[in-house]
Amino acid sequence: MARPKSTEPTERELEIMQVFWQRREQTLTIADVQAELNRDDRELAYTTVATLVRILVEKGFLEQTTERRPFEFRPTRSHEEVSGRLLKDLMRRVFGGSAEALLLRLMQDEELTASERRRLQALIKDSTPPKR
Repeated sequence: MARPKSTEPTERELEIMQVFWQRREQTLTIADVQAELNRDDRELAYTTVATLVRILVEKGFLEQTTERRPFEFRPTRSHEEVSGRLLKDLMRRVFGGSAEALLLRLMQDEELTASERRRLQALIKDSTPPKR
C-alpha cells in the first residue's frame, strides 16, 4: 500500500520556500528561484525546480500570479505559519506534545552558542506568568 502524499513541505520544498521568504513579498519566476539556489555551487536543473514549485502550488504553499510566461509565483503561507506548524508536529510526534521536553532538549544541545542559550533562557523567563 502506497504511503499517502504529505501535505507538509519536504526538505527540498522548504529550500524553495526559503528563497521566497527571503525575498519577502516579491513574486519570483522559476528561473529566479533556480538562480538563487544555484548560488551555493549547486546545479539544480530548471525542470527540478519547476517540479518542486508545481508541487508547492498543489499543496497550497505557493500561488501563480501571472497567466503569461514566464509564470511568477508568491508564497501563500508565511515562514511563521509554516515553521510553527512543523514545530508543533515535531513536538507532538517526537516529544509527546511536551513543550518542556522540547525546550529541555534544546538547552542540552551542545551546539547552542552561549548567546543562543541566554536568549532561550530570557524567552522562558519573559513568558513565565508572575506568581501570585
